[in-house]
Amino acid sequence: MNLAESNLVESLRAHRLLAIVRGKDPAAALRTVRTLAEEGIAAIEVSLTTADALTVIRQARSELGPDALLGAGTVRSAADAARAVDAGASYLVTPALVDGLEQYGVPVLMGALTPSEIEAALARGAAGIKLFPGSFGGPGYLKALRDPFPEVPFVPVGGVDAQAARDYLDRGAIAVGVGSPLVGDAADGGDLDQLRTRAAEFRKVVAGETP
Repeated sequence: MNLAESNLVESLRAHRLLAIVRGKDPAAALRTVRTLAEEGIAAIEVSLTTADALTVIRQARSELGPDALLGAGTVRSAADAARAVDAGASYLVTPALVDGLEQYGVPVLMGALTPSEIEAALARGAAGIKLFPGSFGGPGYLKALRDPFPEVPFVPVGGVDAQAARDYLDRGAIAVGVGSPLVGDAADGGDLDQLRTRAAEFRKVVAGETP
């Protein structure tokens, strides 16, 4: 694991929460990223399915600075990766196994579900595993995976609400990736005050506090 990969993994291990922004309104998506950062959410992923996602990433990088944990999600090809890194993504998140990403020099959380997929992701240089969809097997499935893969950094994504987040972290996840239970409709133009409330609640949850 190189320094960039180690920094991402250790940052996720420290903060325990990866916010996933996906929306239909680029301006609202950017406001959502800004608000999450203001509320102390250190790691933020902008899905490439977001309207004008690359512009959102580029503008967010400009506002948040070079050291922010700002990544691109739903990266499905090397071409996606190239555009995302050019826009300012400092790490990539994929929904599945993707070849050719190591050439871009940024850490990758690669999507995998089964033990064979996990091995294949690690062979492709993944810094960590996006366990997706996490809802398929739930926290109990992650616990079972920890036996053959005790050193692998897992980040479950998909259907992670506050209770599931706590359960995954208790069973060995280094962090959880949370989309709509945290972001809600903010990236489509929804209420930012409600987003701030949810962000505060999730920060307490991942810290082991009662929200």
